[in-house]
Amino acid sequence: MSIASHNTAPSAVHASDEVDGVVVLTLNHPPANALSNSLVSELTTTLETLADGPGTPAVVLTGAGERFFCAGGDIKEAIGFGADSMVERMASFHALLCALEDFARPLVCAVNGWCVGGGIEMALFADMVYASTEARFVFPEINHGMLPAVKGITRVRGVLGDRAARRLLLSGEPLDAFDAETMGIVDQVVEQDDLLTIAMAYARAAAAKPPAVFAALKRALHSGTSRWPVEEQLRVTVADARTVFNDPAARAAREGYHG
Repeated sequence: MSIASHNTAPSAVHASDEVDGVVVLTLNHPPANALSNSLVSELTTTLETLADGPGTPAVVLTGAGERFFCAGGDIKEAIGFGADSMVERMASFHALLCALEDFARPLVCAVNGWCVGGGIEMALFADMVYASTEARFVFPEINHGMLPAVKGITRVRGVLGDRAARRLLLSGEPLDAFDAETMGIVDQVVEQDDLLTIAMAYARAAAAKPPAVFAALKRALHSGTSRWPVEEQLRVTVADARTVFNDPAARAAREGYHG
């Protein structure tokens, strides 16, 4: 699968051709892959387009270059904003986080350098996060007069726990890749030269799992499901069971089990 664009402006998100069920999305907004309005909009549209197409692929999300995965919100762009423009920006970023959360296929982040603010929020919605030994993680908003999205903060707290979330968000101090792994932001730290290869290998393996099962599990793992009424939990359980047991790939996996 490839993502066609009729926009003549330089793309801030490069989508590779699909190989072995995997598409690599590369944030490409020099010099630091900051989250400009155009990048946020383009990444959201790309994810939604991939999700709506037939045979939705797994996605590996990374950054161009070796210094930055994502520098977070584009402060230079935001300096000229009024409050209304900032509200629109935050609504757009919230929509991006929703697109990441709702992506039903494998989603892997390959953090190749600095991962700042919104970059961490995006990574925490991935199913697996690999980071190079050179990666660094920081929420600097408290020092720069900015705010993370509440959806992102909620995800930070849900993944890392209350004390770690407070430490990260209220201090504005950076973590190296190994501290981020200990805290739970990162699943595995690898050498820079191996980062994309390892991330793509995981994505290929995950893409080979029965898609209906993978999607049902991701939906059940959404943080909001724990607050559903029991009747809604049962309704979704029954609906997903019907889908999975009628799904050819899931049936083949069951029939191929020899344990």
